[in-house]
Amino acid sequence: MQFAPLRQRNFALLWWAGLISIAGDWTLRIALPIYVLQLTGSALATSGAVIAALIPTLLFGLVAGVYVDRWDRRTVLLVVSVLHGVTLLPLLAVDSAGGLWIVYAVLFVQSTLSQLFQPAENALLPNLVTAEHLPAANSLNTLNNNIARLAGPALGGLLTASLGLTGVVVVDAVSFLLSAALVAGIRGRFAVVRDADTPPLGVRRELAEGLRTAYSSPMLRALLGIVTAICVGEGIMGALFPVFVTGPLHGGARELGWTMSAQAIGGITGGLLSGRIAARIAPKQLLTWSLVVFGLIDLAIFNYPRWTGVMWPGLALFVIVGVPSVLSGVAWMTLLQGAVGDAYRGRIFSLMMVLQSLAALLGAGLAGTLAARLGVMNLLTVQGAVPVLCGIGFALISSRLGDRPYPAVVSPERQPVAEAS
Repeated sequence: MQFAPLRQRNFALLWWAGLISIAGDWTLRIALPIYVLQLTGSALATSGAVIAALIPTLLFGLVAGVYVDRWDRRTVLLVVSVLHGVTLLPLLAVDSAGGLWIVYAVLFVQSTLSQLFQPAENALLPNLVTAEHLPAANSLNTLNNNIARLAGPALGGLLTASLGLTGVVVVDAVSFLLSAALVAGIRGRFAVVRDADTPPLGVRRELAEGLRTAYSSPMLRALLGIVTAICVGEGIMGALFPVFVTGPLHGGARELGWTMSAQAIGGITGGLLSGRIAARIAPKQLLTWSLVVFGLIDLAIFNYPRWTGVMWPGLALFVIVGVPSVLSGVAWMTLLQGAVGDAYRGRIFSLMMVLQSLAALLGAGLAGTLAARLGVMNLLTVQGAVPVLCGIGFALISSRLGDRPYPAVVSPERQPVAEAS
């Protein structure tokens, strides 16, 4: 059951495409900030790169979902993968601080393309596997993200040291083109079936329709509320984590690298276990308990330095916390995919991305504002309590909803064009 989705040709192609492109992307994600800092010597310039990648989500995120629901999702992934690879190439011309604008422009374009890619991928996945295999498919997707997260930074550091930014850009561009070739092998058409007699509503009305769909569903409101709250906490953690490692844990750059690797190892462990666990526990119960356990382990991570500054308990806890973290993500994604019809998935996933970005931005702002006043460990303790509260809140909400049916996941057999044998 755990690896059954990989025996379905279309899903296997999407899975390998994601693994290759995400690993390539992580190489650039590690190398580019280092390169910008080397060129400029300015932390502000590095922050500008983060802002350039964030702005497209806020500008285009919601509208992108409308087009994902209009177009064939496989075609979107194919075209965007090719464009991702091609639009990286201007980075090869950057050899001085004067070329910094090229870096910002490329990051802006890459992030703009991602506004189409990620909702299209999430909307396509439920149509590549049967409903029975959807939780396992989501766990496998999480597994490939964490494998890429572990391998990509190591490869990025090695390529940066040996070949500079040029080698990293070439590898990332090739990874996108390989991903496009794999997506091209996916068989079938994956556009939403529309009534030929019903004219398009227009972008604004279709966007409003998607927002009404999210608001009118208690389950969608709960799930989107959870991801927003969790991402506020992630924004706090992202801003304060280096301070936590170098302060209470008395570490440095090496120890920071260890903790990141421990998180990736925990994510891989969670990905390997989550398929079996998700097959035995209903998604609602799984989301409730995994959020609570995730939060409790987070609370232990951010409070044990009050009694000892030894590093190894933290590393062990970072590995362990990967299991409930992945389980909560798998349960959340499975519930979201099942709570919305195929015609609206692109818009709902785009809304999710916008909420995540705004929440992370808010969390980073809260960290910068409150850390000195409340203390790093106290603020991280609040962050760790968020998943616990979300789990308890979701249990109360889902108990009121009961076993209310949601739109069925579209199986491969119901595609407009069946997969060829």
